[in-house]
Formats: sequence, structure tokens, C-alpha cells
Amino acid sequence: MAQPRLVEVSLSLKASALGERDRLLTVITPEEGVIRLVVPGARRPGSRLAGAAPLRELRLLVAGGPSSLGRVTQLEVRQTFAGLGRCLESLAAAQLLAELTLLLVQQGDPAPTTVALLRLHWQRLDQLVPEAQVLRETVAVAVQGSMHLLTSGGLALPTGWCCSDHSSLVPPLGNRDWRCSFFPAQGFCKGRQPGAAMMLNASEVALLQRLQHPDLPRRRADGDLMGPLPVWQRLLQLLRLWMGQHVQRQPRSLGFLEQLAGAQRPC
Repeated sequence: MAQPRLVEVSLSLKASALGERDRLLTVITPEEGVIRLVVPGARRPGSRLAGAAPLRELRLLVAGGPSSLGRVTQLEVRQTFAGLGRCLESLAAAQLLAELTLLLVQQGDPAPTTVALLRLHWQRLDQLVPEAQVLRETVAVAVQGSMHLLTSGGLALPTGWCCSDHSSLVPPLGNRDWRCSFFPAQGFCKGRQPGAAMMLNASEVALLQRLQHPDLPRRRADGDLMGPLPVWQRLLQLLRLWMGQHVQRQPRSLGFLEQLAGAQRPC
């Protein structure tokens, strides 16, 4: 019989009921990618494995080999990301990133970069303090986090060049007449092109390009996030179009987050 293995780092992406007392837990680990595990008795009151819930960082002891569903025998909750529950927008954004991860990472494929990115953006959402601007920050983290995960999964938005002539895409900031066309199948094309799914101005393209960096774009003077909420909503819509073309299906939480952002309801 195989010895139980220790999974030092895992992020829980999904949990569902299994039978009357057990739970089926889907996690992502740096070494094994996405794996599914049975957590026996996790739904019983007072179970020592009750911490097997979504949107958490866990340390697990797992029995069973890779050819069958592993069984969690011990569990330690390393981080709960409790702040995600402070408002629906943050929770929807975190679930969007979890669902996108499930769509991008295959079982058994090592995913150290994806795990690090997902943890980073969950932490950013977790640390948001409910106030007037939190909705804009939440949508911005969702947009940047999705872009980072898509890049890690080999489906990066080609924001750096024109898909028509393959020249560098350098938006002329301050030129209000300049436009760039977006085609979900190919990417970005300079100018107003017929049949484009979206038309972006120079500031919007520049903002998209900045999102490839680790940090959110902020003003130097006061540290405020660049871009108003309607712009971030447009970028979220652009990601919907890109994922609809290049990912097998769109995360369900994406539509929910769009509805919440459109309602502009403060946390």
C-alpha cells in the first residue's frame, strides 16, 4: 500500500457534496496541477476535516495514488482569505479566478506559476477594505488576475503588437482621435477596422499593456488606481470576448461580476 503523501501547498478551487457525509475537493498544487480529492466525513458536524472548503490555502496529507481519487486524511488550513466574504464583488472576482484556473490547468501538469499568481490575486482581493472605491479596485484585480492567468496558461492577450502588420502597438497618449480595433480571434489592429468587436482609445490600450506588469497601475502623485470604473468594465468585457474565443468555456462567475459591477452597488 502506498504511503500517504504530504501536499505542502494547495489552493482549493471547488468543493461539492459526495454522498451523505463526504466532500469532493478540487485543488491546485505547484507539483501536480489540478487534482480531485475525497474528504471523508467533511460534512459531519465537528469534523476535523471540515476546513475542506473553496477559496482557501490548505496543507494536506493524502492517501492513494495518482490513478485513483486520493483521500485526505489530515488537513491544515493555512489561509482562509476571510476578507473575500465582505462583499459579493470580491467573492465573485475570487471565484472567477478559480474557475479560470480550472479551465486553463490540466490534471497532473505542474503549475507553480499559476499557483503563485492565484494566491497573489486572492490576497489582493482579501485585503480590500470596503469603501467607495472598492468596486473599481475589485474589477481591476479581476481583470489583471485573469490576464496573468491567461498568460501563464499560454493564452496571453497580444497587447504589444498589431495583428495586421505585426508592428509594435504604441498608443499615442493625448491623441483623442486614435483608435485600435479588437478582434477576439486575432487580437488588436491599429485604426478603425470594419467588423471589430470593440474599439479602444489610446488610454485604454495603454492601461491594458500596463496590466502585464505585476502591480496594478497607479498614479504616482496619490497612489490612486488609474482608470475609472466604466473603463475597467470595458476591459472585463474585452476579456469575456477573448476567453469566449480561446478558452473552452467562460467562467460562470464572470457574468455575475459584470452584473454586480454594472449595478455599481457599494459593499
